[in-house]
Amino acid sequence: MLEVIKFVVGIILLLIGIIIGNWLGKITKEELKAGQIWFKLIIIICVVGAVLSLFFGNDVLLFSFLFIAIVTSRSFKK
Repeated sequence: MLEVIKFVVGIILLLIGIIIGNWLGKITKEELKAGQIWFKLIIIICVVGAVLSLFFGNDVLLFSFLFIAIVTSRSFKK
């Protein structure tokens, strides 16, 4: 039961990450043009880290990497 609660809280925080990423994308448009390569690199590193944390069974790292990837990708698309 405790594992289910942890996953639900993690998913809620990931959904909040979408909102934060959209907001950051609106207020930082000029930085996104100059640093597109770095945003892509951050997204790739976080996705690889999330996959590796699945294999190691570390939920904290999984949700941390996914949160960073979601916020970065959402702000990058705006």
